[in-house]
Amino acid sequence: MARLMTEAQREVFWKELEKAYPEPRCELNWNNHFSLLMAIILSAQSTDKTVNKITEKLFPVAHTPEQVVALGEEGMKAYTRFINYFNNKTHHIIELAKILIQKYNSRVPTDFDTLITLPGVGRKTANVFLNIAFHQPMIGVDTHVFRLCHRLKICTGKTPQEIEMKLNRIVPERLKADVALALVLHGRYICTARKPLCNKCPLFDVCVADEKQEKK
Repeated sequence: MARLMTEAQREVFWKELEKAYPEPRCELNWNNHFSLLMAIILSAQSTDKTVNKITEKLFPVAHTPEQVVALGEEGMKAYTRFINYFNNKTHHIIELAKILIQKYNSRVPTDFDTLITLPGVGRKTANVFLNIAFHQPMIGVDTHVFRLCHRLKICTGKTPQEIEMKLNRIVPERLKADVALALVLHGRYICTARKPLCNKCPLFDVCVADEKQEKK
């Protein structure tokens, strides 16, 4: 792999990313903090589109901890069984709902250290939740962010946590609340894994990827 972006190249890249995605938004559907956390847990190794199809039917029935516990694990699976790893995800959501009722007055904690103690909530999920729910400058590294950091030579790392730590060091403060969602959207619709759409890329002029295709 060729050299990473220089600091000067990254500065230009961040500015162009801001212009291309000035107000990036999460594409998961949600109606309260608990339903947002549920959707994020369900989205692991699954697409937002698939999750939204499930929650479109699930949320009218159960979008609070009490409703989820009342529905039960088998009842939840009637909705979640179409998604990857639905057994584990459903179990985690049920256990999460019970803990929120018992310990947190049915409210989702709003600090990172408490969030990562909850069933089904790891670093990425906690970062994404705090970022989306409160626009906190938290960087959740999903498959799109991890892939684009390597492809676009922003930074490299063997794990999502390593990428997260590096991004926290190199991303300007003004952009930290939006960078993950911007990269997710860019990876989902333009810089796709198999065949990046270089002809449509708003970042073409600042891209240094080896896979970059000349515009036709």
